[in-house]
Amino acid sequence: MYTLYAIPNCDTVKKARTWLAEHDVTYQFHDYKKQGVDRPTLDRWLAQKPWDELVNRAGTTWKKLPDAEKPTDAEGAITLMIEKPSVIRRPLIEQNGQIVALGFKAEQYTDTFQK
Repeated sequence: MYTLYAIPNCDTVKKARTWLAEHDVTYQFHDYKKQGVDRPTLDRWLAQKPWDELVNRAGTTWKKLPDAEKPTDAEGAITLMIEKPSVIRRPLIEQNGQIVALGFKAEQYTDTFQK
C-alpha cells in the first residue's frame, strides 16, 4: 500500500491524484494540514533524500518566510517542516518506508507505478 503525503488543495497534488485514480493505483492519503508530520517520518525521508529536495523552495510558504527563518541545514529543515508542513515538496509517495515518488511528473509515475 502506498501512502501519499500532501495537502488536498495543492494543484500538483490534484494532478497526481487524478493520475493515480486513472491508473487504478490504490493509496492512503496523509493530509499534512490535519495530521501533521513527525520527526521519525522526517528522519526516515532524510535518510533517503537531502533536505533541500524535501523542502519546496518554489512554494508560497517558503517565499513568505523571512530569510532568517529559512533553514541552512537538515536540522533547521526538520524544525521548519514540523512547524509548517506545507513547505514540504508534494506529493511525496512512500511504500514500506521508502520514497517512491516526490512531486508529480506523469512519465515518472508511469515508470514507478506501472511495472
